[in-house]
Amino acid sequence: MLSRLSIRDIVLIDRLDIDFAEGLSVLTGETGAGKSILLDAFALALGARGDQTLVRAGREQGQVIAVFEVARDHPARALLKANDIAAEDELILRRVQFSDGRTRAFVNDQPVSVQAMKQLGSALVEIHGQHDDRALVDAATHRRLLDAFGALEADAAQVETLWEARSAAQAEADSHRAEVERAKREGDWLRHAVDELDKLSPQTGEETSLATRRTVMMQSEKVAEDLRDAHEAIAGANSAVPAFAGVIRRLERRAAQAPSLVEPAVKALDAALTSLEETRGHLEAALRTADFDPAELERIEERLFALRAAGRKYNVPVDDLAALARKYNADIALIDAGEEKLKALDAAAKQAEAAYRAAALALSQARAKTAGALDRAVNGELKPLKLERAKFTTEIVSDAAAAGPNGIDRVEFWVQTNPGTRPGPLMKVASGGELARFLLALKVVLADRGSAPTLVFDEVDTGVGGAVADAIGVRLARLARGVQVLAVTHAPQVAAQASRHYVISKDALDKGKRVATRVAEVAEERRREEIARMLAGAEITNEARAAAERLIKTAG
Repeated sequence: MLSRLSIRDIVLIDRLDIDFAEGLSVLTGETGAGKSILLDAFALALGARGDQTLVRAGREQGQVIAVFEVARDHPARALLKANDIAAEDELILRRVQFSDGRTRAFVNDQPVSVQAMKQLGSALVEIHGQHDDRALVDAATHRRLLDAFGALEADAAQVETLWEARSAAQAEADSHRAEVERAKREGDWLRHAVDELDKLSPQTGEETSLATRRTVMMQSEKVAEDLRDAHEAIAGANSAVPAFAGVIRRLERRAAQAPSLVEPAVKALDAALTSLEETRGHLEAALRTADFDPAELERIEERLFALRAAGRKYNVPVDDLAALARKYNADIALIDAGEEKLKALDAAAKQAEAAYRAAALALSQARAKTAGALDRAVNGELKPLKLERAKFTTEIVSDAAAAGPNGIDRVEFWVQTNPGTRPGPLMKVASGGELARFLLALKVVLADRGSAPTLVFDEVDTGVGGAVADAIGVRLARLARGVQVLAVTHAPQVAAQASRHYVISKDALDKGKRVATRVAEVAEERRREEIARMLAGAEITNEARAAAERLIKTAG
């Protein structure tokens, strides 16, 4: 429920703080005192369109803060979670309106979009009035209220789940069918491509390996002669290695005679001989590598040509040919085995369709039954509201061809205001005063089902008096047993029913240079005086006071 409303610098309001409580709260005051301004400011905090004219003259910005106490299981909590907003015990909506037309929205001091604020506001508050076209203009709202009245929300949720399952199953079958048909159209070409690629048998990384091998072979041919010459010099007939070996043996025999002279030379010669042996080994290895079969080079070049020609033909890099071959094989398999899978998917889609249709039909039948009960309940509220000749009906148009996540029904509230007149949609047929009373009758019937926790009624008693105003007051009080109700009213009979009474007034400030709207809660004597004013007008008489006292006691 709304626990506090704070307004700063909005039109005639410079500073205003109002605490609210459960039950029925009424706001009264003379015409022009600022009741509309108060509601406009409240609507701004609920996500209504901003307007630079709302900012008080001479100020750069205005601000409205609405504080709500929200139950743990209220849908608003889910909206907070969806928008990553910390959910404290209180829910604080703050809207800043700048004089240049810009606005900023905050929820629990976290910046949010106006759309997010509007969604939260709609979940928390409903505003109903003679000219209000938001609360019940959408036929989807009518369907939701009908489901709430008949406790059909779980059935409706099941239908939505089945619709999603049906849609997913049908989409999967359609997607597979399209793949099978595409594969069939390309079947001959695919089979040729698979045969060609299977024969080619490309391997990932093969092109790089072959190109490297070819480069080595072509380069080795150029250096092979020099390698042979080097090998001949070291290991051939004219090699110095045997001579080095003989010299080392002779010196080693002389080592005992003059070791200091011989050993360093033997050591150096031995190292040189070892290096020459290592060099010979390297040269022989190089020669073996450089020694290739020209036929092998030809085979490599032919393989590279075939791979690259296939890459160009199929418009893919050579390294992707192996993956392409696997894909084409899968397409062939799809042609061969896809029909069986398609049959299974079609069967699953039909089963999902049948489950959805059965649930949607059952929901439609339950809605039809619930509609009769709703009509009887609402029509029972019309006579005391001076709509005894009017008739309320819930029109349900069921069309299996127009099936959707909410079932096969289009639900709309219709009224007939007088016998012999043509019935039509509630929002189009009812006049301003009639519309307000129809909405009140609906909200009374639906008070504990599908209603926001705070309801605001803006002058629903306009144009009526006496017994009808009293009936409106009684119904607002009855409605307030289940939800918080705020009512802007000119009817003393309605005001007498309130558990809290707020008077809106306009005070002159700065020696009459400007005015400001004030709101004060009144009780007992002041409340009786305000109701007497509403009864008598400008001059309050003792008779008006006595009548006000009777109204308060009767309501109590």
